[in-house]
Amino acid sequence: MKTIIYLIIFVLVMPVTAQNKFSTQEWQDDLKFFQKTVHAEYPFLFKKTTAQEFDKAVAELHKSIPTMQDHEVMMGLARIVALFKYGHTRMGFGKSPIPYHQLPLVLYQYPDGTYIQGIHKNYKVALGAKLLAVEGMSTPEVLKAIYPVVPAENEQFFKAYAGRYMVIPEVLHAQGVTKELKKTITLTLQKDGKTFQTEVAAVKSQETPMQYGMIKPGDNWLEVRDQNKTPLYLKHLDKIYYYEYLPKEKTVYIRHSKIRDDPQEDIPAFYKKVFDFIENNEVDKLVLDVRLNGGGNNYKNKPIVTGIIKSEKINKTGKLFVIIGRRTFSACQNLVNELDNYTNAIFVGEPTSENINFYGDNRLVELPNSKMPIYLSFAWWQDKPQWEGGPWMAPHIAIEMSFKEYRSNRDPVLEAALNFSDDEFILDPMAHLTGLFEKNKPEELKAEAKRMADDPKYRFFDFEGQFNKAGYNLLGSGRKEEALFVFEMTANLFPDSANVWDSLAEGYLKLNNKEKAIEYYEKALKMDPKGSVGDNAKAMLKKIKAQ
Repeated sequence: MKTIIYLIIFVLVMPVTAQNKFSTQEWQDDLKFFQKTVHAEYPFLFKKTTAQEFDKAVAELHKSIPTMQDHEVMMGLARIVALFKYGHTRMGFGKSPIPYHQLPLVLYQYPDGTYIQGIHKNYKVALGAKLLAVEGMSTPEVLKAIYPVVPAENEQFFKAYAGRYMVIPEVLHAQGVTKELKKTITLTLQKDGKTFQTEVAAVKSQETPMQYGMIKPGDNWLEVRDQNKTPLYLKHLDKIYYYEYLPKEKTVYIRHSKIRDDPQEDIPAFYKKVFDFIENNEVDKLVLDVRLNGGGNNYKNKPIVTGIIKSEKINKTGKLFVIIGRRTFSACQNLVNELDNYTNAIFVGEPTSENINFYGDNRLVELPNSKMPIYLSFAWWQDKPQWEGGPWMAPHIAIEMSFKEYRSNRDPVLEAALNFSDDEFILDPMAHLTGLFEKNKPEELKAEAKRMADDPKYRFFDFEGQFNKAGYNLLGSGRKEEALFVFEMTANLFPDSANVWDSLAEGYLKLNNKEKAIEYYEKALKMDPKGSVGDNAKAMLKKIKAQ
């Protein structure tokens, strides 16, 4: 009898392991097939990683496969795919031949922490709790551990989708969050001022009831938001787009959450109706909300862009607002690029999750033995010249929603658009500052640069990078003294950046002031002794001292 009891206990507490479906040789052959396919058909993807880094990662996984379980190999492949850092280039987890599990909860990263936004009714006590740790590992450490598995195009993409990976036990084990593959995961939570732990059992991967990344509450699923009221951006989620007139603000509000025709009304018909309403009614503003828009068919953007361009009533600074966020991606990135190019839109919210110019449109590459689906991008989309590219489209007015605001149905992003009345707002900071520079107003330029760099409204604008680029442009055109002025201003504004001191050193070197160049190269090296800036500083110091 004791033997039977011990056996039962052993079965209940043993980790979730599975016998491998595929042999070492099959996995290794699949890996080599994938490597050859990338080099032969997708070498253009080597933009953010090199062929050498890719091959090194492949070699390391190939060597480790004999000691790995299937799910670990799958995550190893996911890490290699994620090296390309394009959101369209990804592992097809949903169609994976390797079964995986998930905790029945939905996480969301807010500025004040990661919260459980939705959950299965069996774990109601955890709804709305702040996630402090997973299996004893702090949430920031967990996010760092799973980062290599996520095909993060930029940090916004990671914010948008990291929560999906954090609830997969196979990911947690493969990335070292758990020591073994476990079905039940212990979470450390904080709610109503109390810290507690709860165990959540994983279930087989299934479709969580979601629409545009937001959880749909129902009989079995709970959502933390007060359901007695619905903010505009969450209304009518059964429709791809809808509009509403806000008489108090004299504003037309549009939520558009996919670049596809709604079955009830196609995009041209919908926007014709919207712009007819604008022309024939007392409308002061148009707010186009694409914060939940993950893309679709960018050939359908034309009626939106041309309709706004034609509307003299709306296409003015302070009249047109576009709400963007961490789920603004793919064909919707094309849309916001075009609106930025051709209209007077003010962008509000968070940066987008897509690069400004990007690789999209993927093809399926199925591995021959495991049938593991991998999607590789093949189409380059470039709406802006190369020098205007960047990791994301940044908002002109940066606004993030807190957990408390989400829970209580407040929408500070829409509020910022509706309440906008800043006559001093600068739509193009660099054009404004460049104007002061060309008018030879150095003191006013320095004061304005500091004011704007310190203003949270502009916190997603890359002042350091843009100033540095401007300095090098001046150097390249022979305006050495003016370049030095820009480099000095940048160093004063961003003294903790090794790169600005490296640039300042180069400015002095171009003016043959070797003493100052050495001083600032040494400063850059001290600040970044093992990084690329430090490497450059070290090389330049050696070159100067050898002369």
